[in-house]
Amino acid sequence: MSFSFVNHVALVTGGASGIGLATARAFAQAGASVAVADVNAQAARAVAAALVEAGHQAIGIGCDVADVDQVEAMVNETVATFGRLDAAFNNAGIQNLLAEVADATAEDYDRVMSVNLRGVWSCMKFELQHMRRQGSGAIVNCSSLGGLVGGAERANYHAAKHGVLGLTKSAALENAARNIRVNAVCPGLIWTPMADQMVAAGQGEALEGMTRAVPMGRHGKPEEIADAVLWLSSTCASYVTGQSISVDGGFVMR
Repeated sequence: MSFSFVNHVALVTGGASGIGLATARAFAQAGASVAVADVNAQAARAVAAALVEAGHQAIGIGCDVADVDQVEAMVNETVATFGRLDAAFNNAGIQNLLAEVADATAEDYDRVMSVNLRGVWSCMKFELQHMRRQGSGAIVNCSSLGGLVGGAERANYHAAKHGVLGLTKSAALENAARNIRVNAVCPGLIWTPMADQMVAAGQGEALEGMTRAVPMGRHGKPEEIADAVLWLSSTCASYVTGQSISVDGGFVMR
């Protein structure tokens, strides 16, 4: 899919690997200046350096989205460097420790919520402040199939991802008349480093079962999520806001 983001600025969190990396590359290839943010600052800078070497405009920023001060600094650095903020993909996220609700710890609940839900809230807070001043913008939040369905031993993760959809709809309503759109993508089974971690943790059989349940019969690629993010961020989706787009090979249509 081809879009033009020439003279636009895009910010991608969790941009050093997986879906975030694919999306940062896609924005850059479409002409955007890209701020690549990741909790792994060295990896974020390496991705940005590779984009610059390929002829694109990019910076790498270390940011733990669970820290509201770091999030504010990340957004401010993006705007200070490139002069504006047109698109943001709030993608950074982590998995929960597998446990039934009765056995899960408060520490794991707080850890997952601080990144997967409060992190998205913090990013939107400061992104929207800049977008309101400039009178335009598009935000895409990364939810999950876990934002649409339940999952045994995954309540902490699924609760956070359900919450992302509520944040998305509320922010979309608040900003619809300001020429700012807010949407979400709900990736299905996408093969990323997070999937590799699940296999290493002994969840490979569960992943294989999930793949068999996908009507298309395969897992997705990070680039397929990037295509959806760029579409939602583009003028092609100018009348789309407050939506949750499943990119899942048909999993939730059954």
